[in-house]
Amino acid sequence: MDDSDYDINKRSDKTYMSRALQGFSDKERKVRIASKAFDASGNELIFATVKKEILLRQKEGGKRIVKATFFEDSRTVSVLNLQSYTEATGSPHKSNFALIGDEITRFLEFAKHIQEYIFHHDHGVNITDDELRRFILSERQATKLLTDNPDILAEVLRTKITKEDIVAIAYRKEQLAAYARLLNEPEYFVHAEEFKGCNGEALWQRFFEKNTWFFGYGLGYLFLSSLDDKKLESVVQGHSVASHGKRVDALMKTRGLISSLCFVEIKIHTTKLLSNKPYRVGCWAPSAELVGAVAQVQGTVQGAVEQIGNKFVGKDEHGAPTGEEAFNFQPRSFLVIGSLSEFMGEHGVNADQYRSFELYRRNTVWPEIITFDELYERASYIVNHSV
Repeated sequence: MDDSDYDINKRSDKTYMSRALQGFSDKERKVRIASKAFDASGNELIFATVKKEILLRQKEGGKRIVKATFFEDSRTVSVLNLQSYTEATGSPHKSNFALIGDEITRFLEFAKHIQEYIFHHDHGVNITDDELRRFILSERQATKLLTDNPDILAEVLRTKITKEDIVAIAYRKEQLAAYARLLNEPEYFVHAEEFKGCNGEALWQRFFEKNTWFFGYGLGYLFLSSLDDKKLESVVQGHSVASHGKRVDALMKTRGLISSLCFVEIKIHTTKLLSNKPYRVGCWAPSAELVGAVAQVQGTVQGAVEQIGNKFVGKDEHGAPTGEEAFNFQPRSFLVIGSLSEFMGEHGVNADQYRSFELYRRNTVWPEIITFDELYERASYIVNHSV
């Protein structure tokens, strides 16, 4: 197989980097060749000469390959080669080609990856673009974390914290920042809704699906994990557990010698916690949304207890046990809803409102009610004190 055969089979969603090679003029310097494929859409227009007339015609589909030869130490690109191939024959041809639309962005990203990728060995690299973005972002996060927090380096040397630990902390700090913006910046929240194509509870649902560690760190400092890697929003009463089709946003279990089911219902940070006007002077009743959410969780948990019994045993599609077990003795449940900022006025906290809310949730045995800002503060405290 020659180079053209190899190039035509390259995937456009990957970046290819050769093994380390000796430099031509300096044998001590390592050289690598990075390449990127672009699939031609067939919509490109090119100039062609037909009977001495210059016409525009549609170019046949094919593949374009960009290759960059660079020094590993300085990342100086010494050769940049652009080659196009005919899709039908796989043979290269001499005509030049143009990058169109998002191909330009991908080319610039390819050049950026050459500059930023960190090689840990002399072997070749064959990696998808998504994996490459995550890898470079993680390395950059770790570097920034150590630069901004020099005391961490001393702690690393003392406790032998691994690179993975540092990257995980950096990632969680970044997600905390995103959480804060979703919580405190209405325009950012609306933009996120539009970008993700969802709204309200669904947006928070996606965020927590990506960041289940919030529950592990935030809620009672328990280490929680989604049951057998199921999605956070599990059907508790429906296909596999009960019959009414209710859903709880996080059917989770504690990590421990004996696992117990733990239910988490996720609402939205703007949900009102209290009614709009006092029930009596100085006494504020909980809002219909809060009361309804509590009733929803209680009904879901009770239905699960009745359906599952004292022990949940996971089974595959053929009914065979998966080895996943969770005990169901008085399962814990949490409701994430609203924000304490509701009780803040121009001149401070409305004590009557805050007292009314605290008395209600402290006298609600289950679910345990926690607001979005409280969840953020708990998670923030643990992440910022984890090193």
